Amino acid sequence: MTLAEHFREIRRRLLVCVAAVLVLGVVSFFFYDQILAFLREPYCRANHGHCTLYVTSPLDGLSLRVKVALFGGVFLAIPVLLYQLWRFVTPGLKKKEKRYVIPFLAASVVLFVAGAALAFFGFEHALIFLAQIGGPGLEQIYNPNSYLMLILLMMLVFGLTFEFPVLLVGLELAGVVSSQQLLAWWRWAVIGITVASALFTLSGDPFSMLILMVPLIVFYFTAILIGKLVGR
Repeated sequence: MTLAEHFREIRRRLLVCVAAVLVLGVVSFFFYDQILAFLREPYCRANHGHCTLYVTSPLDGLSLRVKVALFGGVFLAIPVLLYQLWRFVTPGLKKKEKRYVIPFLAASVVLFVAGAALAFFGFEHALIFLAQIGGPGLEQIYNPNSYLMLILLMMLVFGLTFEFPVLLVGLELAGVVSSQQLLAWWRWAVIGITVASALFTLSGDPFSMLILMVPLIVFYFTAILIGKLVGR
């Protein structure tokens, strides 16, 4: 493909992605009440059933619904987004490599959902930590925009971070790095994962950092093993 053809291909793929996010965002807009109730669950568990969210502006309700719809569209469109990415990459792969597209796509979706789910179920402990570290003199009254943006961003970051093993295996198959090199770098990788987990944990609590760091370290060594098995 020429450079112009590559740009046209990118534009077409991006338009499909944007259309998928918008359509699924509209669907999320109409299921706003159910999504809001679902996302309030960690707060309800952390605060023993008292989980009222307080708006401070007449426009908060509208802006919140739009944000939830947008994030809902992104989350629901993840299979489409990943498929479009793989379809863009596929023409540059050899025939032998193309057989890995479906397993890679399936693994990417499963890992993203697993990461988002881990962030969701761990968010309760993050809220408890954040409430306790401020001291007993503070009463927790949450603005829904701040609360929902934090939990949604945490789920998005965890989901994207869980794509780490897919990226590593892809680099191994492409010959960019080898399993032997990754194994030799394991100490630096553990340090890098620890630092990245601290940076990516938006809530700043040690529990969330730990539940992100441990799976990533496991994923690192799993990717080395998969790379060795596939390389044979």
